[in-house]
Parts: sequence; C-alpha cells; structure tokens
Amino acid sequence: MKTSLIERIASWENFLALLTVAVLAYAVFAVPNFATVFNISQAIAGASERALIVLPMVLLIIAREIDLSVASILALCSVVFGVLIREGLPLEGAIALALLAGILAGAFNGVLVTYLGLPSLVVTLGTMAMFRGIGYILLGTGSVNEFPESFTDFGIDTLGDTPIPWTIVPFLVLAPVFAILLQMSSIGRRIYAIGGSPDAALYAGVRVARIRLGLFVLSGFICAIASIVFTARLANARADNAIGLELDVITIALLGGVSVFGGKGKLTGVFLALVLIATLRNVLGLSQIGGDAQGTVIGLLLIVSLLLSTTAQRLYGGLQAKFKTASLPKGPERTT
Repeated sequence: MKTSLIERIASWENFLALLTVAVLAYAVFAVPNFATVFNISQAIAGASERALIVLPMVLLIIAREIDLSVASILALCSVVFGVLIREGLPLEGAIALALLAGILAGAFNGVLVTYLGLPSLVVTLGTMAMFRGIGYILLGTGSVNEFPESFTDFGIDTLGDTPIPWTIVPFLVLAPVFAILLQMSSIGRRIYAIGGSPDAALYAGVRVARIRLGLFVLSGFICAIASIVFTARLANARADNAIGLELDVITIALLGGVSVFGGKGKLTGVFLALVLIATLRNVLGLSQIGGDAQGTVIGLLLIVSLLLSTTAQRLYGGLQAKFKTASLPKGPERTT
C-alpha cells in the first residue's frame, strides 16, 4: 500500500509536470509578450518538427538504439523536395519522393545496424554527416525559396480562429497512434522486451532484427514528414536546415523519463518534456538569447536530466526496499 502510494507521488512524471507548470507560470507572469496569441502560435509551430521526430526516437531508445542522423535526414529530404519543386514536379509528387528519400535513409541506417551488427551510435554519427553531405551535393550552399502558395499557406496558417498552427496537426494525428502502438499493442511489448534484454527477447521468439530495422525505417519516414513541415514553415529548403535539432530531440526523450539504457519510458513524460523544452526555447528567444546560447542551455538540461533521473531512481529504489523490509512479517520471539 505504502509502496504503491510512493510510486504515484514520487514518480518522475509528476516531478516533470510540476516543473513544466512552474516554468509556464513564470513565463506567463514574468516574460513580456509570452502570453500573446501570436507568440503562443509561434511557439507551437516552432516545436512542430521536434514533436514529430521525438516519437520514433522514443521507440528507438527504448529498444536500446539511437538515431543521431534525424536532423540530417530532415535536411536531405527538404533538399530533395525543394529541388524537385524547382524542377517543376507537381507538389504531390515532390512530397511523395521526399518521403521515399526519408524511408531509404532510415532503411540504410537500419541495415547497417541490424544486419551488419554495427552500433547505432557510430552508424548514425557517420550518416549524420553523410546525409547532409548528399544535400550539399544536390543543392550546394544555395536554397530553394519559391513554393506553391497552398504549401506556404500550410506553413503559416492556423486552425480557424485558434492559435493552433496547421504545422502541429501531423503530430496531433500521429501522437495517439504512437501512444497506442507503444503502450497497448504487442509490438510495443516486443520493443520493451528488446530494450530490457535483446538476447532474452530473441530466445522468446521476438524478431529483434526485423523490429529494429522497422524502427529505423519509421524514424526516416517521420523525419521526412518533419522536413515537409519545416520547409513549409520557413518556406526554405537548404542543406544546412535543422542543424542541432537532434540535441533537442534526444533531450526531450531522456528528460521525459526514457531510460538511456533501454527498456523503460512512456510518451506521457515525453509530451511534458516537449512542452517544457518548447517553453524554454521561446522564453530564451523573447529574452534576446541567441541560438548558440540556447543550445548550451539545452545541453546542460540534458546532463541535469540524466543526473536527476539516475538519482531519483536510486532514491526510489532505496525507499521501496525500506518499505518492503518493514512490511515483512516478524518471526516469533524466542524465550529463554
């Protein structure tokens, strides 16, 4: 009874929720122009790509993998889309081929990891440079800035009279799908099993290689969707788009309670971390703090989140053991 009460009260998600509410309250009452409709809309739009990419990243980290090339896949798909539009391809065809480019990039990562047995950290560190390099080969240092009006309208319009931008809609559609996939499906249980112990999962009949390959392909596909959102929002396709975005995505996942060692994590905490990071980014921007300094803050937050998470797990484990020991029945007293 006491142990279950501790689990409900002292959870990482509850702490993260309190921290997010505190930061939001500070921003609303202490940061000028934060609570305006325009700023809220811009803050939501600015988090659109991170919100999308963190979904497959969570699944990968739970399965003991990681994809450092997500921002580079986004940039490559953006370049492919921009070049095709510049060459006169219809919007629908350009989108389809950009999505295909993301799927192929994810599959390339997955094959190297699953069938050649290479560490995903090393593989995606290499493809992070390779995919962006291909973008430079295709477009050089230039950019594509002319797109169909319907496409750019998607990047700037909101849903009716609400401050909700259209660019966040793909995330709002996909987030429940990922939550159900992870928490309520057999695939989700297999992903947790792989993260808990890949060897045990393999002996239990889980197709570890196939699932890991599928997760990398899914990551590439979602990055391609994010590239369309990014390009529409900025009306710009360049090979250097989204530099450093992978840092934010990994920070959101780990800050949300996903274990860096795999096997643990839920999307509930990740959504809270997403709101927290988006708010911090927006507040720093309103305070005239540039992108490099923002990256420093996010990097520090990543380190702090790992330290706090590890410390919290140790404290919770100690409290749980203490209450379990206290609840054990005592043996009969000996008489002399």
